Amino acid sequence: MLQLQNITKGYGEPGTHSYRPVLQNLNLEIGKGERIAIVGPSGSGKTTLLNLIGALDQPESGKILFEGTEISGYDKKQLAAFRNKNLGFVFQLHHLMPQLTLWENVLLPLLASGQKITDEQKSRAEYLIQKVSIWKQRNQKPAEMSGGECQRTAVVRALINKPALLLADEPTGALDQENATALTDLLIQLSKEENITLVTVTHSVEMAERMEKIYTLKNGKVA
Repeated sequence: MLQLQNITKGYGEPGTHSYRPVLQNLNLEIGKGERIAIVGPSGSGKTTLLNLIGALDQPESGKILFEGTEISGYDKKQLAAFRNKNLGFVFQLHHLMPQLTLWENVLLPLLASGQKITDEQKSRAEYLIQKVSIWKQRNQKPAEMSGGECQRTAVVRALINKPALLLADEPTGALDQENATALTDLLIQLSKEENITLVTVTHSVEMAERMEKIYTLKNGKVA
């Protein structure tokens, strides 16, 4: 599904003393439906790598191919359309809109297309909200919900467009052990049921060990 070929990425102006290389000639292949964890020390480039996979950033050199099509050369408009169609994101902080209800937050990605939300899309939203056991909270705003409920809302929002690839950046980092385990269970279950490829960056050994593969990022490369 996804190929990263000889990816190099750093920060600062290349060729100057301020330049800091992060990823160097990195290669990675991810298959359809796989569930993988990316681990490594702080500052090793895990989030940088996830941002490249998620088309939130561009490599300095190398290629990124999604289902055989190179996306690393897309312009901003093409990248936005690609993300909206193919990707879902879950972050450590849920990034819900505080002025919107749970229901409105979930439907928010559907408004990006500028089209009217269909009954089928509303039915999917209802199905997913009930699936993660937060239907009773659908009219509440984030400040009225627990951290675990907000994070489950973020998962539903990430899945509303039926993404092929779900990217999770420290999704359990702000949760207690019970909610972290529940969220990991949920991500794995939904990945299996909908054949979604799951890539998670995590410091949690427990979460990483639940994935099918673990990649360690060190010295700009994965192993």
